[in-house]
Amino acid sequence: MAPGGDAIPESSGKLPSRPRIAAGLRLPGASAVRVRRWTATLREVANLEPQTRRFNNEELRKASLSLRFRAMSGEPLLKLMPEAFALVREAGRRALNMRHFDVQIVGGAALCDGCITEMQTGEGKTLTATLPLYLHSLANKGAHLATVNDYLAERDAQWMEPIYQLLGLTVGVVLTDSTPDQRRKAYGSDVTYGTAKEFGFDFLRDRLLLRAQGRMQSDFLGEGSSERWSSGGDEPVQRTMHFALVDEADSILIDEARTPLIIGSLGDESREMVIATFRWAAEQAERFEREEHYTLENETRKVELTGRGRSLVRALPREDIMRVVPLVDLYDYIERAIKVHGEFIRDRQYVVRDDEIVIVDEFTGRLAEGRKWRDGIHQAIEAKEKIEVSVPTGQAARITVQDLFQRYRHLAGMTGTASTSSPELAKIYKTPVVIVPTNRPPRRVRLPDRVFGTMEQKFEAIIEEIKQYHEQQRPVLIGTRSIDKSMILSKMLENSGIKHDVLNANQVEREAEIVAEAGKKGRVTVATNMAGRGTDVKLDQEVRDIGGMHVICTELHDAARIDRQLIGRCGRQGDPGSYRQYMSLDDDILRGGYGNRRAEQLAETGRARNGPFHRMATLVRRAQRRVERKHFRDRMMLLHHERERTKLQREIGQDTYLDTAE
Repeated sequence: MAPGGDAIPESSGKLPSRPRIAAGLRLPGASAVRVRRWTATLREVANLEPQTRRFNNEELRKASLSLRFRAMSGEPLLKLMPEAFALVREAGRRALNMRHFDVQIVGGAALCDGCITEMQTGEGKTLTATLPLYLHSLANKGAHLATVNDYLAERDAQWMEPIYQLLGLTVGVVLTDSTPDQRRKAYGSDVTYGTAKEFGFDFLRDRLLLRAQGRMQSDFLGEGSSERWSSGGDEPVQRTMHFALVDEADSILIDEARTPLIIGSLGDESREMVIATFRWAAEQAERFEREEHYTLENETRKVELTGRGRSLVRALPREDIMRVVPLVDLYDYIERAIKVHGEFIRDRQYVVRDDEIVIVDEFTGRLAEGRKWRDGIHQAIEAKEKIEVSVPTGQAARITVQDLFQRYRHLAGMTGTASTSSPELAKIYKTPVVIVPTNRPPRRVRLPDRVFGTMEQKFEAIIEEIKQYHEQQRPVLIGTRSIDKSMILSKMLENSGIKHDVLNANQVEREAEIVAEAGKKGRVTVATNMAGRGTDVKLDQEVRDIGGMHVICTELHDAARIDRQLIGRCGRQGDPGSYRQYMSLDDDILRGGYGNRRAEQLAETGRARNGPFHRMATLVRRAQRRVERKHFRDRMMLLHHERERTKLQREIGQDTYLDTAE
């Protein structure tokens, strides 16, 4: 079975009926002019379909070559769009037995128009992406698809490659372990799949290479000509930044935008001294009491030592190797260790694998291979877990996600949950958000929220609900925020005698198998965040007849979009389904939204009485909105600081992406 089928295969040789998208299609956030243009494109593609059906494979490839010649001769790409889409639709039908739906043609037109499309889970984003990628590849400047992880990049490239090959295009993939030569070849392909992280780091490495060779060009990787790019020797791996299509756009362009991409340079401090100080701070952290020795700011979660706390630092015994560490730096080490001890929990924010700290991406539930926290946080966690401490580095080059994607001449994105973030996306990236209608009317049923006093009460109620649906043989998908909570639920299910699968960062190898099987009759699956999983949950007819999949959300996430991604796993492509959201008065979201004092009051209220709390869901959702606003402010602040930094560097004549090593 294909990993995440996006379109219903059409085996019949008959032409389909006329487009089912009504004229005057209503897409919130899009102008009437755009809508009319997209629906007109759909009609033109439908009119061209009989002609493209008559082409043999060689004629199809020649038609594609003709479009490329016209594009490179200066003919506007939007003018070529109907013919390009007709060719891609026919190539999809022949190569994969997957013909693009009418709504996918509309979505492809919106992407070519520089929009971010919201397409529900199961509506075919992977197949839709082939339309704008093919069109922009005709300019011979490369078309990039940025997704959230290596697995999806490699899978989607391999899966869609037969379409591109049938049209005479080459496809490349950039992975974390790709060599420079492999990267150069991938970027030299017509269509390149990869992660936003790798695209950004390759950009920075190219800048460092050019600076070292003394041939930095101000327009490199911007609007410069592709002829500047060379395929040999110590040359940049990337060429021009022409078109980027961002998959899971809200996750990449918003969630990951809070952390800049940084290439490090070795610091000047003695390695042994730094390691010893991190270990010393980790050993002393538990001595410090909140309010007496330090304060914790609710909004920023910043730890700051009090006068008593600083006195305690000065009184603590230290190794001889630390004698040259300035006192002000010791305060910083201790504050960092206190923060890590209380705020960074194993199997939530990170896991320990092969004696290394591996970050768990809070938005996707996946292991974020190769990433490290900044400002010494990663090393403080290593010291806390008593594993080898990696020497922290200064920075040789950095770039933000915002800056990276704004450098592309054409930018578009797609996701299942963009509408709630449309103001931010429009403000930063100048990309309007449009909602593409589903191919079939949704039949998803929302059940009333349930709020309990404590996590234990909530989980007991969830187990009872799972039993109820399991007896009906309906598949049940339970979403959790963290690995440790998924394991708690798993243990409770095990004690109840319910066979189940667990999908979190520790089961990455079986991910596609677990997700694909989650819709089978009687299946129970416990999963951390479902963003970017990339494999659709498919239902048998027997499961549809008994009501489809039931989804249980055990806790609200920091962003409502993550909750919507989980909910979107049921009721796809017109399937039946249902979902319910559970909350408790000791949920993490309340601490983030209202601060420690108010959160503790609510938790105390929850512990004081049993049973569900009616009309409390509004309070929990308000906390979620507060956290979302805080994260928005953080991103705006980062953007402001980066712009000020860029302005200052330009004034002193320094390259805006390269820093002097610390």
